[in-house]
Amino acid sequence: MRGYTPRQFVSDSIAGIIVGVLAVPLSIAVAVASGVTPQQGLATAVVAGTAVAFFGGGRVQISGPTGTFIVVAYAIGAQYGYDGLALATVMAGIMLAVMGIARLGRVIQYVPYPVVIGFSSGIGTAILISQIGDLLGLSLVGAPPDVPARILTYIGALGRISLADTVVSFVTILIVVFWKHISKRIPGALVAILAVTIPVVLFDLSVVTINSRFGGLPRGMTWYGLPPVSLELIQQMLMPAFTIALLCGIESLFTAVVADGMIGDRHDPNTELVGEGIANIACAIFGGLPASGVIARTATNAKNGGRTPVAALANVAVVLLVMTVLAPLAGYIPIAALAGVLAVVAFNMAEWPSFMALMKGPKSDVSVMLTTFSLTILIDLSVAIQAGMVLAAFLFMHRMSVVAQINVLGAENDEQDEVNTGPADQSPHFHSGHSQRIPEGVEVYEVNGPFFFGAVEKFRNIMMLIERMPKVRIVRMGAVGAIDATGLHLIEDLVAESDRHRMHLILCELQAQPERALKKAGLYERLQPGHICTSLDEALEYAREYIQESTENQAPSP
Repeated sequence: MRGYTPRQFVSDSIAGIIVGVLAVPLSIAVAVASGVTPQQGLATAVVAGTAVAFFGGGRVQISGPTGTFIVVAYAIGAQYGYDGLALATVMAGIMLAVMGIARLGRVIQYVPYPVVIGFSSGIGTAILISQIGDLLGLSLVGAPPDVPARILTYIGALGRISLADTVVSFVTILIVVFWKHISKRIPGALVAILAVTIPVVLFDLSVVTINSRFGGLPRGMTWYGLPPVSLELIQQMLMPAFTIALLCGIESLFTAVVADGMIGDRHDPNTELVGEGIANIACAIFGGLPASGVIARTATNAKNGGRTPVAALANVAVVLLVMTVLAPLAGYIPIAALAGVLAVVAFNMAEWPSFMALMKGPKSDVSVMLTTFSLTILIDLSVAIQAGMVLAAFLFMHRMSVVAQINVLGAENDEQDEVNTGPADQSPHFHSGHSQRIPEGVEVYEVNGPFFFGAVEKFRNIMMLIERMPKVRIVRMGAVGAIDATGLHLIEDLVAESDRHRMHLILCELQAQPERALKKAGLYERLQPGHICTSLDEALEYAREYIQESTENQAPSP
């Protein structure tokens, strides 16, 4: 790297070590909550961290296992086993890479805010509920993935609550929550796990540990290879893979934007998607989980002086050290302590302040958010995302129809027999400049706003109210910044109607996008010569000459 100094190397290394210390307990916690082994969580941190360091689009991005994927990973694993989860992860990686190559990095950031908050809060709540068993020491391995069934399982097992595990989880939560007031440089999760693990080992407390549940933590990385593939399994994993890809894209790009603000940099969103895609494919090969940019670890990296991908590699080195040298010691960590750490992460992930603030917003946004939230908890995250996006699309259509305005002015209406012909960009209603009287037999339609489906419906309704067919129809489009296929179809109908009734259709004040769309659709050439005007003055002048010429031709000879 050009201009890279020994001082920056030291700064990056220290930041990476701090991040690695934070990544170890969180990676293990996410893995256990996702229904896989702790080793697979650590492998994800190593593989994803390395891949994004080399191929990602941000300088300080830290990628690895994150709580966002717990719900979907556990559900896939419970139904299809790890092979199904690995295939979904590979497919998601391919989708992410394709999105990046297709330069969709900016587009994916436009997922509606109510949808994002809805499934963020839903995921956080679902994770919190999923940890109740381990928080209370119920040891419910293989609990059902859906939240309602899991809650019923907990109710049926309340008689098996372990006091020791409950105390461990409660102490862990207290330390994680309050440690930030003592030190922000040393991760509270690490302090909490050490604080409860040491007494558990010294006093041989009867709690569930990594050793007792998983039989210890194997050293080093394990090569799994590509998962088994079949057409049927690919079809079944298509929607889960899309869910993983969408969540990864949203979280990674959001994390990169936050990091940009912290270090004054600008990431490449398309390169970031490609890097995350490579990371997810590689994670499946090494038996890992879905991965994405992690905001907590990335922010920690930036705050502690990390400025290049060297910090991410230092983080990977710390995790590898734990996997190869300290693995036997990690086996003594209580599962209740991991659940306590994850419970705090899940509570923060739920973004309750944003959730409550949005509850005071427009009812349509609230309905989208609550629907996404409810479906995430009660049914499935994949269903929630589909429903949320569909509702958001309908909401967008509704708002476009409200924003778009259609005004019709004609000589038959004495109160609207003049139209302003000043510059179109000074206001949506063109209130500037001088005005001209509209000749009889001429109608002027003013379209204000995007000429999308909502505006088209309004246009058709207005035309139906006008009984007499005009001789000249002028459509003023100076305030139309964009037109879609529905708008183009209306223009095509207007052209066809003009041809049938020998009526003149004139379009004026076309902006760049509508003009390109008309040419591409072949409608530009179908209009008669001179029927595309640069101003309303020009269009009215043409209409006036045509009306006068038509009247003279119809007048009886003397």
